[in-house]
Amino acid sequence: MKKLMLSAAALAMLGTGALAADPFTLTSSSFKDGTMLDVKHAGAIKTNPNCIGQNVSPELKWTNPPAAAKSFALVASDWEGQGGLGSHHLLAYNIKPDVTGFAEGELSKESSKFTGGKESGGTTVYRGPCPPAGLSPHHYIFTVIATDLEPGALPPGLTRDELWEKLKGHAKGVAGIVGLFKR
Repeated sequence: MKKLMLSAAALAMLGTGALAADPFTLTSSSFKDGTMLDVKHAGAIKTNPNCIGQNVSPELKWTNPPAAAKSFALVASDWEGQGGLGSHHLLAYNIKPDVTGFAEGELSKESSKFTGGKESGGTTVYRGPCPPAGLSPHHYIFTVIATDLEPGALPPGLTRDELWEKLKGHAKGVAGIVGLFKR
């Protein structure tokens, strides 16, 4: 069976209109969606025996954001953490529209490229996974949110709930990826 290949112009002439734009997508070279995070991405809190890593944030990159995007927010959450109450591992926002991602380790320290909110442990940078041993893998959801807010519009140190409140009515698109981790 032969495959029929048509150009965008031919499709438009057939009445299908413009081809759909590529979707807003979040990817990582550190892990594939739905696969295990490397131990180096786990937390490194010396007083917590569940933190067996180096606290190196994974590389994250997004493509095809909505045209309305004036800034981005990046959040990492584990909804299985804290016995099902959820644990937030990263709140980064006021990210300028020309930023399309962060290199491995870049979100583990303060940067002029983002404003840090307070993750569940109270820091304003990435805090890696520290789940107790013997449990099923936890799902770490990395989400990038395109907003119509100008960079700098949000104050530093927002909690996840405060950030959500400030983003209401301003989110213009979202993309996500899930990394797994267990001990």
